Amino acid sequence: MSDMTGEMIDGRYQLESLIATGGMASIYKAIDMRLDRPVAVKIMHPHLANDEEFVQRFIREAKATAAITHPNVVAIQDQGWNTGGSPAVFIVMEYIDGFTLRDLLAEQGRLSANDLLKYMTPVVSALAEAHRLGITHRDLKPENILISKDGRIKIADFGLARGGQLGATMTVESSIILGSVSYLSPEQVQRGVSDSRSDIYALGIVFFELLTGRKPHEGESPIAIAYKHVNEAIAAPSTLEPSIPSELDALVLKATAQNPDRRYKDAAELQDAMQAIAASLDPSKKQLSLELDLPVNSGARTKRSRPEVRIGNSVAQRVRTLTTPMKVQPAIDTPAATTIGNESMSKTAQLRRKSSRRVRRNRMIAVALLLALIFGGWYELAGPGAGASLPSVVGLTKSDAISTLEGLGFKVVVASNAYDPTIPAGMVISSNPGGGGHLAKGGTVSLYISRGPTPVPTPTPTPTDSASANPSPSGSASAGAITVPSYVGMSGDQAQNELTAAGFVVNSIFGFSDTVPAGSVISQNPSAPTSAPAGTTITIVVSQGSAKVFIPNVLTLSRTAATTALENLQLRVAVKKIGKGLHVIKVSPAIGTSVKRGSLVTITIR
Repeated sequence: MSDMTGEMIDGRYQLESLIATGGMASIYKAIDMRLDRPVAVKIMHPHLANDEEFVQRFIREAKATAAITHPNVVAIQDQGWNTGGSPAVFIVMEYIDGFTLRDLLAEQGRLSANDLLKYMTPVVSALAEAHRLGITHRDLKPENILISKDGRIKIADFGLARGGQLGATMTVESSIILGSVSYLSPEQVQRGVSDSRSDIYALGIVFFELLTGRKPHEGESPIAIAYKHVNEAIAAPSTLEPSIPSELDALVLKATAQNPDRRYKDAAELQDAMQAIAASLDPSKKQLSLELDLPVNSGARTKRSRPEVRIGNSVAQRVRTLTTPMKVQPAIDTPAATTIGNESMSKTAQLRRKSSRRVRRNRMIAVALLLALIFGGWYELAGPGAGASLPSVVGLTKSDAISTLEGLGFKVVVASNAYDPTIPAGMVISSNPGGGGHLAKGGTVSLYISRGPTPVPTPTPTPTDSASANPSPSGSASAGAITVPSYVGMSGDQAQNELTAAGFVVNSIFGFSDTVPAGSVISQNPSAPTSAPAGTTITIVVSQGSAKVFIPNVLTLSRTAATTALENLQLRVAVKKIGKGLHVIKVSPAIGTSVKRGSLVTITIR
């Protein structure tokens, strides 16, 4: 496909630079001229635009992703056909300035158990929302997991997604060609079918790769790798790295079971397992959970009869058999006969005690199931499950934010207009609840709108005037203080969401750290614990990882691919061209050299 850099798409999106290209489409960084903000524009290759199946799949990606309201999914902003200039079918997406999980893995080699849980928990949470909507991703891999420079983690590329509302089933051949064979489940290879459990298998492979630094199956060709997925079970990660906790071993083995019925049924179930592992590795992270505390029935024994609650015919039949008193035949009054009679009566008593315990156990299980059904019904119909996740509207104009939220069924009120030196007038500073929060349909979202920088008064204001020049979001200088917890070492994404939801303005800046993983908070100001009124600006410093990186192996890559890989590591790139300049033949400094971010790397292409 020819480079469309510099073109205007749909009279609105000015293409600035090529980010990446694949077999189906190319992605450009662009400027939305109407809203004056950076976006990513995905444009289908022209030779595929005449193929109705490919076009429908391309549009299905936009619909699939747009249907998911979750802070850890790359947002879809527009889709259409370019009516002027070069013919193009395009999708406009949220622009993520950062790098991929593949880049992180290339830089660090492998992740610790705690880092894996930190990076993958948002991914599994987003996928759980997709599965709840009946949408299967079908192409999960490290390249499709993005990490922004402010620590936000996003799933991208639902290009192979399918669901009940999306229609279309892919054939075996197209699934293998378009999917990434290293992450395909056995059922996709054999039958070309997939559901949420196929996504779980792909996640299990990603977990294995992050923990060990290598894929579980490798081969000389895609067919050889696919054959291994069908015929060879995935080994426990600890066989390569003995330090890996046994809990993660078990999780990976269950997620990658060749029989789909033995895997986690969906991402929500996998998420529960991950939370349990996180709590076992670090008890301080244990989450509040609802447990059924059923009392043991210690009252008088009830009459032995058929249980009122049937737990399956076979179990009920066994209970009736075991609880029927045994008939003891009259015996001759001799020592031997007495012994036989006593043994028979003893066995009868034991059977009765066992059956009594089974009856109590079965009744407790029945009560637990009933309570679970009642709780589930309340959750979906009247509780938190009846609502929806809120998108982040920070940085949008007031009208766009209101339009977005009202379109999702929420009511919107403007709670306050406040001065902010970093956000232009008319843009949203924060919302309450914040992006990523949960709210019932019809609930009210409060918006705090920027009035721009604080005007400089003349003459110099008195302390009293200065205090009144910056009203709090509540409009009162005496607004109640809110406790600010420490987010040091935690995800920058979590800090952003929770502080914004609490009513604070978050200023994220970035710094290098050799000890704090990329995307985690290095420090915050004001330092915690402290208290501050709503509307206070909280500054967090988010790690960009180590100040030094290793030069990756970009030999044989195209100029665009090599440049993208190096720039994603925040390296500057110079190009020397020989002849046609198709592929990289030399890299300087040498591959594997440790250099500071921002260093110049020269690639020679021929």
